[in-house]
Amino acid sequence: MAEVRKHIVFHGRVQGVGFRYTAKYLALSLHLTGWVRNEWDGTVTLEIQGREPLIQKLLVGLNSSQFIRIEWMDTEEIPLEQESCFKVR
Repeated sequence: MAEVRKHIVFHGRVQGVGFRYTAKYLALSLHLTGWVRNEWDGTVTLEIQGREPLIQKLLVGLNSSQFIRIEWMDTEEIPLEQESCFKVR
């Protein structure tokens, strides 16, 4: 199965260390690469690369935390990158 890369902006109660920490360790456990960062407007931006079903598992895992409430996401598929790790920015 081919890899994809997605640029996702999360809206809701998402900004905080808990979101970035959860995203990083879920991504690492699923062997996904990319980065995550808080934005000035209260959103969180995530770029994630890997197999589509694993990215969906990441999204489900993020939305199951009691400290995170994703109200909606803006998602777009972007070109793949050569990356070897997950970064928190």
